Amino acid sequence: MFRRTFWFTTGVAAGVWATTKVNRKLKQLTPESLAATAANKALEAGERLKDRAVGFALDVRDNMARREAELGDALGLNAPVDQELPPSRRLAAIENHDGAARAEGSALPYHPNPYKTNPYNRNEDH
Repeated sequence: MFRRTFWFTTGVAAGVWATTKVNRKLKQLTPESLAATAANKALEAGERLKDRAVGFALDVRDNMARREAELGDALGLNAPVDQELPPSRRLAAIENHDGAARAEGSALPYHPNPYKTNPYNRNEDH
């Protein structure tokens, strides 16, 4: 009799365990659960991608600053200025922006608005 009770209890326990496992799996396969799982995985993937992108951007910025310093040293841009720099030269066109004549040697005289000298006016035809 004890043997029958043991096997009956073992069978009931196995049935309860199997039923619980099957019900959990069925709940995982419902559309709502699948959508929630997919959304969670997408969020996790997005976070990982964002972290990688931020890390990449920081690496690029650091390497860019380092390379810029190397180029500045190679070109002498970062060297201390011991002597006074020569005065900057400006183009004649920039200096004569107020309507003065062009630089010497220029073939054409400077005119502030060459279209005003045209005697033809389209508005007169209408």
